This record gives sequence, structure tokens and C-alpha cells, in this order.
Amino acid sequence: MKVTPAQLTELLTLYVPKRLPVLITGRPGIGKSDIVEQVAHATDHELLISHPVVEDPTDSKGLPFPAPDGLNAKFLPFGDLERAMKARRPLIWFLDDLGQASPAVQAAKMQLLLARRIGEHVLPPHVTFLAATNRRTDNAGVTGILDPVISRFATVVELEATIDGWTKWAVRNNVPPELIAFLRFRPDLLSVQKTSRDIENTPSPRSWGFVAKTMGVVPKHLGHISHAGSVGEGAATELVSFLQIYRELPNPDALLATPDKAMIPQTPSTLYAIATALAARATEANFDRVVTYTERMIEAGHREFAALLVRDALERTPEIANSYAFIRAQGGEIGAIIKGG
Repeated sequence: MKVTPAQLTELLTLYVPKRLPVLITGRPGIGKSDIVEQVAHATDHELLISHPVVEDPTDSKGLPFPAPDGLNAKFLPFGDLERAMKARRPLIWFLDDLGQASPAVQAAKMQLLLARRIGEHVLPPHVTFLAATNRRTDNAGVTGILDPVISRFATVVELEATIDGWTKWAVRNNVPPELIAFLRFRPDLLSVQKTSRDIENTPSPRSWGFVAKTMGVVPKHLGHISHAGSVGEGAATELVSFLQIYRELPNPDALLATPDKAMIPQTPSTLYAIATALAARATEANFDRVVTYTERMIEAGHREFAALLVRDALERTPEIANSYAFIRAQGGEIGAIIKGG
């Protein structure tokens, strides 16, 4: 069953407190680990991340240690198993890239997942298992997961990247507005299935995250090279072309200086750019000017872009909701936008 990032977050927030294990599948780099981390924080759980692909089957059982009589041995827990057994607070034990692990390592996890014990070692009741894996078609070294292992999860879901989910994350994490505007313009480039075995990156939320981190660091003449290394040459070429449009736009501050007269773009690429740039500059103090410009966008027939502007502004600067301009605007078209109408 495919789920959006928002749906997965809500689902895990319900399952984790009930100690129900969940297996998350999906393409590489679409945010599976990030969502688990967010859920751990939201539910006040500690997070223990294990990578079964680098484990030995005996790691799950413990290290044999001779008893004082020298005739017997006990398996002493160590590493992640020891930490989970000693957990005093609620803990999410996250098995990342489970599908890349050998069948022997997967089999060693079965008793832990269902019986919550292995041998004489019993896990505390406040430990919850989550796991993630790429799919067999993702060229990620996944050969499959044993059916008995799959059946030990309360539910199995496939995470699918969406531009709405990524945008909300991007706004909260101060991703450059021009990159947000570009991916809104070309949402099909957010996550692209790799079709070759060449050593190159393809677009994914993770690789676009690297682009976001380097955009303000790499000089313009190296931008195409840098971005191509992160998301592939085709996507990088389109981004560079879009950035040229973005940089030639009127200064957003100038638009806000005369919002009743400033130009209203007509092409989708320019509208995405303007809406995202203005949202990044919106504050409680200048939101009356933002409202004036947004109302003119609606009158010009660009209601969708006006909605993007207002919602981004609120996501980025929640204090805007306290402004007189925001309160006044809720009685009109902008109010309908805020309510999702």
C-alpha cells in the first residue's frame, strides 16, 4: 500500500505508542529514515538505528562467555542488543536497509520481532521495532526479505515522495526558495527511478537536499557541474535554466514596495518563482503588502499560485497569523485559500 510522507508520519505516530512494528519500503533517498527520526521526536522516544547489512547472524544472540565452572557458556548481549535491553525510556529500534541483509541475519531478527526476545534475553516492553528497505527493483542490493520476517510486522507500507510533503519539509528547513519554486514547476523531477547501473546520481529528495546545501556555496560557473553530480545532468540542466529565469525576476523587495502596481507574471515558471520568493520574505510586519499582491494574483486568475504564496508564508513564519492583515484577509478569497477552499 502506497502512502505519502504525511500519511506515514500519522500512521507511525499511532503505531509506535502501541508497540506495533512497521516495515517501510520505497526508493532510495525519499525520506524513510528522516520520517522515523521525526516520529521518534514527536512521540518522545529515543532512537536506536541498526544496519543489519553489516551484521553477523550471531550479533543478535550475543557474545558467548564461559561460566565460572568452565563447563557452560552464556550469551552476553553487546552493541545494539545491549542498549535496547538496558533502555529505561521508550525506544524505537530502527532496522535500516533490512532488505540488504543476508537471509541468515534476517532470520536472526525473527524472534526479536515477534517474541521480543532472543534466547534468554528479553526486551523491555517499551521498545518498538520499525524497519525500512528499498525495493528489489531499485538497484540497491536488495534480494528480498524472508516471508516469515515480513509476517512479523503489523503492517507493510510503501512510501512515495510527493511534492507537497517535500515542500513542507523544505520550507521548514530553509531550503533556498528558488529550488522550491523549481521543483514545484517540475514535480516529476522530485524522485526519478534509476534505469541504468552507471555510477551516477538520480533525482531524489535526498539528492535535492545536497543541491540545497551547495547552492549558496558553489560559484555560478561550477553550478551545473555540482548539481549534475547530485541529481544527474538532465535535471541539473533544467535547474540551471530555471535559475536564470529566477535571477532575472524583479527583486521581491521591490514588488512588496509597490504591491498595488507591481507586475503580475503570466508564465507558470515565473509565477512559481515569484510566489515562492515572496513567501520567503513575508513577515508579520509586511503581510499587508503581501495580501495586496496576493489579491491581485487572484484577480488575474492565478488563484493556485496565490494559495502557494500564502501557505508557504504561514509555514515559514507562523507569527503571520497574528497580524491584522491576516485576520482581515480571512473574510475574503485569501481566507478560502487558507482553509483549503
